[in-house]
Amino acid sequence: MISAKELRRSFGPVIAVDGISFDVAKGEVLGLLGPNGAGKSTAMRMLACFLRPDSGTAGICGHDIQREPIQVRRCLGYLAENVPAYNEMTVGGFLSFICDVRQIKGGDRKKALDRVVPMCSIESVYHQTIETLSKGYRRRVGLAQALIHDPDVLILDEPTDGLDPNQKHEVRKLISRMSKDKCIIVSTHILEEVEAVCSRTIIIARGRILVDSTPQELKEKHKCSLDAVFRKITRTKVA
Repeated sequence: MISAKELRRSFGPVIAVDGISFDVAKGEVLGLLGPNGAGKSTAMRMLACFLRPDSGTAGICGHDIQREPIQVRRCLGYLAENVPAYNEMTVGGFLSFICDVRQIKGGDRKKALDRVVPMCSIESVYHQTIETLSKGYRRRVGLAQALIHDPDVLILDEPTDGLDPNQKHEVRKLISRMSKDKCIIVSTHILEEVEAVCSRTIIIARGRILVDSTPQELKEKHKCSLDAVFRKITRTKVA
């Protein structure tokens, strides 16, 4: 459902993503790992059609990100790292606005809201303005907007950032439940999260893929914890 081919992107002299290629199938949860500045968010923004690659391309559900960005956006949900939203809107108003953008109307809109509001546990803040929300609640509202059209592909950049331990547990359970029917990419710095929800792991640094494996295979190969594997790979292979 996702097929990236030689994706590249630079910002001036800095090469953020350096020719990465990978595929992700339905039913997979891919954990995209790497140190700060590795190129994770840039790669995800290109896949979500928020940033145009300098070269290379990717297909999402059979649609090319460069030639068919509107079709790509229709079949994916994207949670950005900074959770962009309109601060003056209430949570309910913002989600209704997203429904307008997604052309979800009438009874389908009610069904969509009735599904995602409890799914993301935002009933208690539904009538609050977004500017009054904690970081954790803003994150959950961002997740709700990514899920509102029930997309086949999800790209989630730090989905549990700012959540308390109970909230993190609930979001991880939600990702695990959805994984059977969707193709999901999760970027995170929380290694226990990778072990909890990801069926596969790609580690990148300096814009290049260093490892593409499963969490269990990495631990068995290196005979240490995933946290130790991450430090070992990112320190030695880019030195």
